[in-house]
Amino acid sequence: MIDLKLLQKDFDTVNTKLMRKGVDAALIENLKNKNEELKSAKAAYETLQADQNAMSKEFGQLMREKKDVTELKAKVDANKLKVADAIEVQRIKQEELENIAMSIPNFPDDSVPDGADENDNIEIKKVLTPREFNFTPKEHWELAEQNGWIDFERGVKLATSRFSVCFGMGAKLERALINFMLNFNSKRGFDEVSVPALVNRAALEGTGQLPKFEDDLYKIDGQELFLIPTAEVPVTNLYQDEILNEDQLPIKMTAYTSCFRKEAGAAGRDTRGMIRQHQFHKVELVAMTKPEQSDAMFEEMVACASDLLTALELPHRLVTLCTGDLGFGAAKTVDLEVWLPGQATYREISSVSNTRDFQARRAKIRFKDGKQNTLVHTLNGSSLAVGRTMVAIMENFQNEDGSIDIPKVLKPYMGM
Repeated sequence: MIDLKLLQKDFDTVNTKLMRKGVDAALIENLKNKNEELKSAKAAYETLQADQNAMSKEFGQLMREKKDVTELKAKVDANKLKVADAIEVQRIKQEELENIAMSIPNFPDDSVPDGADENDNIEIKKVLTPREFNFTPKEHWELAEQNGWIDFERGVKLATSRFSVCFGMGAKLERALINFMLNFNSKRGFDEVSVPALVNRAALEGTGQLPKFEDDLYKIDGQELFLIPTAEVPVTNLYQDEILNEDQLPIKMTAYTSCFRKEAGAAGRDTRGMIRQHQFHKVELVAMTKPEQSDAMFEEMVACASDLLTALELPHRLVTLCTGDLGFGAAKTVDLEVWLPGQATYREISSVSNTRDFQARRAKIRFKDGKQNTLVHTLNGSSLAVGRTMVAIMENFQNEDGSIDIPKVLKPYMGM
């Protein structure tokens, strides 16, 4: 959640930051109005409380002087009721403001380039040179079907469209990738954790998926439980409503989970193959730091994901997202896009984001900074999306006869 104290002190700065991120002007105006209503409610309460304090002081003086306090007592009692009403109005206005604020995205960092959409993102660098083929490379779904690695029709039979089943070497490759990624991240100092695939509403509110993106989540009927869209949700919320010791930071974690998304806003996009599935596997990086550590941690996580792709011999590029393509909770994001020769283009395979104190404020994750409690900074990133990594391996390591080689680093994980 954005800093409401900044909103109260400097609305113009808040307005400028939110306009950069493309927030609807009407929503910003509503935020401003609710903030003004809260300020008025606070002022009204403070005036009544000041009157109450003054009358109480006068009441005490009259009692000491043994004078008649009947009239003043009636005023004090009447004002007490007004103070109680003012406290309730203030509570309601605070709640109304926070409800709107829960739907307001994070401020973009000043370093984030302005832009409308993905076309305005800025490439940082390319890593590894794409292979030159002496034949026309096939797309992954052709290779998957030819080699019997992935069965899309049986996935539909078991569930619905955008589900798939891995067989034989496809299933082994999937498992090998998960183990390799977790081991790679662990060697970089990220502690492995295993978390539930179901979380409650508070967890999703803490990381920013709720209330705004409820339509994209799978909810358990009759319960306030949701299938996770990413491991970021349960891993970040491990420390929900806690005060950490300063020497615990930074906390670095990695986790493998299945992820579930309705892809409600993605109708007609990537309907073939494994690029956009309702259920997919992902290895995630999550970190919590002191504010002054978060920039360095961001670079460390980007490098970790990039080095992982390099170890897998997969050409990729790093891209800074512009304001119009930035996610809801992100202050800054670098996407890693892998080269897919079948499509002759780069496609996103990882996204590393620094949310600053946005998620920590919602989830109430703090650390003891001397005598005061300070919000941590939280960061998250894919490391990597397993299905998309399989796609990249199939397309980059294919042979003219349709067979597929295995990257050297994965062979020990596959008993080869």
